[in-house]
Amino acid sequence: MSTNRISLIIGITLTVSAVGLVAFLAYKTGGTRPQDPSTPYPYYTERVVFKNVEANITLAGTLTLPSAEGTFPAVILISGSGPQNRDEEILRHRPFLVIADHLTKSGIAVLRYDDRGVGKSTADFKAATTVDFASDAASAVEYLKTRKEIDGQNIGLIGHSEGGLVAPMVASSSNDVSFIVLLAGPGIELRKVLMLQQELIPRAMGASEGAIRKSITMTEEALQMILTSTDRETLKAALAKLIEKDYDSISAIQMFPKLTKEQYVGMQSDNLSSQWFKHLLSYDPALTLEKVSCPVLAINGEKDIQVTAKENLAAISGALAKGGNVNVTVKELPNLNHFFQNCKTGSPTEYESIEETFSPVALKEVSDWVLKQVR
Repeated sequence: MSTNRISLIIGITLTVSAVGLVAFLAYKTGGTRPQDPSTPYPYYTERVVFKNVEANITLAGTLTLPSAEGTFPAVILISGSGPQNRDEEILRHRPFLVIADHLTKSGIAVLRYDDRGVGKSTADFKAATTVDFASDAASAVEYLKTRKEIDGQNIGLIGHSEGGLVAPMVASSSNDVSFIVLLAGPGIELRKVLMLQQELIPRAMGASEGAIRKSITMTEEALQMILTSTDRETLKAALAKLIEKDYDSISAIQMFPKLTKEQYVGMQSDNLSSQWFKHLLSYDPALTLEKVSCPVLAINGEKDIQVTAKENLAAISGALAKGGNVNVTVKELPNLNHFFQNCKTGSPTEYESIEETFSPVALKEVSDWVLKQVR
């Protein structure tokens, strides 16, 4: 999903949990990119905190309003998997900052917030599952309803990657969500998403077909272990043994050059044995999408090899149609990767070298559609 914890499969012989990639790439923050907005911003910005009462935690974020005075439609940005700050910052890119800037300039209020346990938000990120993240997003909706500047009849959700799982969860159980936007959101079972990654990402990185087949077989073995496990410590030890066995042929380690073998194996086995990952593997997003009745925009990049456009957009469209939702827009955008950057191959190895943070074409698709929903 994003290059974060949603088990980004970069490995040639094993599933690589992307939370580890996020942790490693966290060193590559700071600096600016061409699309980063400059201060002073031509709109009102406020640092805010709000409660998830059910979880008894505090979430911190930034609310941007087109003006300090007036009432505005609003969107809440929901990050992809892995510990993300309010800007969804990674590899010196801040996609949520860029999206918030664009939408606010278009007349839409935007709330973006640090994930639980990240930045100024409290709680333990590692103990959470996607269901917990949905609870956080629902709390953000409740918070916006208390703000006099926000039109409570026009509050939408924009979820990227795993956030594209969270948004339908909230929308399917709340009448307060008036629309959702899925940016590279999964529509097929997560196990299938991962197996597609295991084939496409190594191929984009130049792996041989024999190595890819071996990788797929090993990944299937690991996923089966995870799904049938009843004890985390036993599972963690078994995964560590599996990873260690083929460590020398795991090309994914090129993404983690600062990690020793021991650190790499420990990071991977810890992430893959987590309750979050086990829950994700057994989750079928179509069952939730069938219950979503509000308007939906789903867009994917043509070259996204983490959440592939063809399979996932078709599944999203089909599930929504099955549930009777006719207000659905689905688009595959040419030449864009998982982060909606114009790219060559879609490989995660390109993300950092691309200076573009988020395609202007994709930004316009989102803002034009949202504005149509709130008029």
